[in-house]
Amino acid sequence: MQALAEKYLPRYTVEDYVKWEGDWELIDGIAYALAPSPSAGHQNISGLIFRYISEQLESCSEGCKVFFELDWIVDEHTVVRPDVVVVCEKVEDFIKTTPEVIFEVVSPNTAQKDEKLKFCLYERERVPYYALVYQNLKKVRIFKLKEGKYEKVFEGERGTFKFDIKCPFEIDFDWVWQRF
Repeated sequence: MQALAEKYLPRYTVEDYVKWEGDWELIDGIAYALAPSPSAGHQNISGLIFRYISEQLESCSEGCKVFFELDWIVDEHTVVRPDVVVVCEKVEDFIKTTPEVIFEVVSPNTAQKDEKLKFCLYERERVPYYALVYQNLKKVRIFKLKEGKYEKVFEGERGTFKFDIKCPFEIDFDWVWQRF
């Protein structure tokens, strides 16, 4: 029955998306409502990660920048809004090229989408690094794209991880959790 339902679901485009009120993501033509606003904890952890990365990328000669909740227009039928994203290409209004690193802060309400749907999407779109941040557990899982598939390269509550991109940066998760 799943295939039958999918056959008759409306399939939206970016043109539809830009006209909608409220906060949405569009994945393969299917609309997903976002919560009215992330929780205080979600905002805090995202902000700490953004700040930590931003300070390191200030001297980046490759043009890498970090963004907070900025739409990535993947294609005509897909627009997502990662919590924190690092891009090493020029960005006008929205991200239109594949990011280098994406962080999603996982909550019980977003776990299914972050761990499964977005995991597959980001893998398909060849995002080099995908980090899942579990604020309630104070745990992080980081995946690196290797030969077209994500391989887990870090999992834990503590420690430092280096993201090896055009402008390498690292995150000390002890520092993040101490301030959370």
